[in-house]
Order: sequence, then C-alpha cells, then structure tokens
Amino acid sequence: MNQPRVWSGRFRRLFLNNKFVLFLFIALLVGVNVLVFSKISFIFNPLWVLVKTIVLPIILTGIVYYLLNPIVDFMEKRKVKRIYTILCLYVLIIGILTTVITLIVPVIREQLLGFFENFPAYSQTIQTEFEKWIGSDLVTQFQTATNLNTQELVSSFSERATTILNHTWSGIGGVLGVVKELVLAIVTLPFILFYLLKDGRKLPGYILSFVPTKLRPGSLTVLQETNHQISSYIRGQIIVSMCIGVLLYIGYRIIGLEYSLVLAIVAACTAIVPYLGPAIAITPAIIVAAVTSPIMLLKMVIVWTVVQLVEGKFISPQIMGKSLKIHPITIIFVILTSGNLFGVVGILLAVPGYAVLKVLAHHVFDWFKMRSQMYL
Repeated sequence: MNQPRVWSGRFRRLFLNNKFVLFLFIALLVGVNVLVFSKISFIFNPLWVLVKTIVLPIILTGIVYYLLNPIVDFMEKRKVKRIYTILCLYVLIIGILTTVITLIVPVIREQLLGFFENFPAYSQTIQTEFEKWIGSDLVTQFQTATNLNTQELVSSFSERATTILNHTWSGIGGVLGVVKELVLAIVTLPFILFYLLKDGRKLPGYILSFVPTKLRPGSLTVLQETNHQISSYIRGQIIVSMCIGVLLYIGYRIIGLEYSLVLAIVAACTAIVPYLGPAIAITPAIIVAAVTSPIMLLKMVIVWTVVQLVEGKFISPQIMGKSLKIHPITIIFVILTSGNLFGVVGILLAVPGYAVLKVLAHHVFDWFKMRSQMYL
C-alpha cells in the first residue's frame, strides 16, 4: 500500500510540482498548437486578406492621429469641442495641401524632369571618370598584386544590373497593386481619422472590456506605455525628419547644388529610418555633387556633416530624448531583420514594433517572476 504512495509522491515532486518541467510541458503544448494550425492555415486565408486590406489604412491613420490628437486635446482643455477643432484642422490641412500642390509640386516636377534629362550625361561622366581611374598606375599595380580582372568585374556588375532591371520590370504589376492599395488607404484615411479623433479616448475602455477584471489594471498600464512609446517615436521622428529636410535644403541652396529640393525631400523621407536612412539619402546627393565638380562634392559633404551634427547634438536630444531607451546597435539589427522579413514596410515599422514588443515582454516577464517565485 505504501509503495504506490511513494511513487505518487515522487511523481508529484519531480513533475507536477516542478516549475521547470511544467514550463517545458506548456512550451510543448504551444508547439503542438502551432504545428496543428500550420497544417490548416488555409482556414485563416480570409482573415489574412482582411488584415492586409485594413493594415495600411490603419497605419496611415494612426500616424496622422498621433500628430493631430495633441492639438485636439489641447483645444478641448480650452473649452473648445473636439468636433470643431477637428473640422478646423481638416480645413487647415486642405489649405496646406492645396498650397503644396500649387507651389511646390511644379518645382519638384521640373527638377525631376531635369534630372532624368541629364541622367545620360551623368552616366557618361561617371563612366569616363571610372575608366580614367581604372587606367591609373595605382590601380594597375593593385590589379597585378591581387590578380584582379577589372573587365570581369565590370561585366559581372553589368549582368547583375541587368538582372535587377529585369526583375524590376517584371514586378511592375506588384507596384501597381501597391499604388492601388495606397490610393484606397488615402481615400479612406479622412473618414477613419475623423471618428478616431472624435472617439479615440473610448478605445482603451472598449478593449479592456474584453479583459478579465483582475487583469484590467495591468492591461491598462501596458496600453498606456505602448501608446506613449508609439506616440513619442512617431511625433519625434517625423519632426526630426522635417528639420533635416529643411536644413539640407537651406544648405544645398547656399552651396548652389542642383536639384536641392528633390534631394532634401529624399533625405527627409529616408531619415524616418534611424541610422540607415541618412546613409541611403546621401547617395544621390554624392552622385549629383561629384558629377558637378570636386569642389561641389566637398561643399556637399561639409553641409551634410554640419546638418548631421546639428541633428545629433541639438535636434534629436530635444525632440526624441531617451523615450525609447533602445541601444543603437539593437535598432540597426532590428531594422535589418525586419527588412529581410517584411520588406520596406518592415523597415518603417521596425522600431515602433520593437518598442511595443519590448513593453509587452517586460510586463510578461514581471508577471512570470511574480507568479513563478523563481527569482526570489
């Protein structure tokens, strides 16, 4: 009679009361569920189509919401109804867009047309300089020492460029699909934004109504921290990007660089991606400046360096601060990984997505420490 009880006590002590074994068992159950759902993934195809349809309008609306909501909240504290502030903002935005389309778009169009018209001359100049560089004594000595065949290198580069171009042409259908989705998202944005600005404060309460009562305080904290992380990043990054674009445009105009407006807009758009964006934005500016003259290239590098120093030392610390608390190396790895997984959209959403996951992981880990009692 005692033998079964002994074995029952050992089983309970080694397995049922062992938190590590229970953790492995739960992980096994999660893996089994993932395997089962992967085998019947076709069931979720309609849900996936729904997500792909609404994700872009929601992202664009969320960005504009975080930019405009502080203004609506500020005016509400001044006893102005939210709907009146929203309507005034809509009128102001329509006026700004009309001004931009009327005054700035023609300038951008003119500069783009000039760039494309001069592109063959730019290509010829770059080719001539490259040939001169290839034929120099220093390069010849380097080729002899390393057994490097520049003709094969140029041929390989040409083949790769041709392959990329063919893939680009074959992907025009996909590009048109993206353009269609973008147009639909822009059309639906004002309607979604209106109701989000008007009733957005009710959304956390509605979400918490699905959460068990005991978990609502902690869930509310998670929602608040997530909202703070996303809003701080979006507002700060857009303001910083606009400042970079304006400063570069002023600098390019001072040194007389061609296509200054287009180059500044490209820099402002790419600056949304931390660390990697500026490296991408400087490439077209270097090409235009190098083709113009070596002195222009030097001036452009000076302007770029000054703007980056001003942005790094004064603008970003004041606007962005240390709200995300993410190490720069972590940000670079997150952007690269997200870009490989999800493409351009992944690059744009990498940092805010990581910030949200970091908040969730932090609170889940705190809950696990408290419940498991393994860190006492």
